[in-house]
Amino acid sequence: MAGSTARARGRELTPQSRRAASARPLGRGAWCAGPAALRESGAAASRSASDVVAPGSVDHDPAPGQGPGAEGYKAMFGELRAVFPDLSLEVEHVVATDDELAFACTISGTHRGPPMGHPPTGRGASCRGMRIGRFDDEGRLVERWGGSDELGMLRQLGLVRAQR
Repeated sequence: MAGSTARARGRELTPQSRRAASARPLGRGAWCAGPAALRESGAAASRSASDVVAPGSVDHDPAPGQGPGAEGYKAMFGELRAVFPDLSLEVEHVVATDDELAFACTISGTHRGPPMGHPPTGRGASCRGMRIGRFDDEGRLVERWGGSDELGMLRQLGLVRAQR
């Protein structure tokens, strides 16, 4: 769901999914790509991150070293953008209820920054993932679950060899 597009892989979203995705800032792919508010630094960005992540928000599957709440998301997305500055997201499927939004996505980008101490490879890579978020009445994230094929991405970048 790049921007405000109401499509997933060329298909129109249902009215319920469209409402859920547009009403929830993190529903537009922020878990993968990160909205500007979560990937920039400064006081204005911190207020924006707090606007989309509820106090006490729980990430059931945090990134390595990710801190809690809005600040944790902001730092994690900032690091992700530093490693893959051209990161893009394709949402392939969306499912929504009154307070939850789930989507399957593929993220891709060019490795330009050092994850976990590895120098940039300049290689492109893609990674499939699933994200589920539960939101409060104000549209703020209160719980998040998700997973991605991070090992597959590391293999594509040549940072991990496939075992035979």
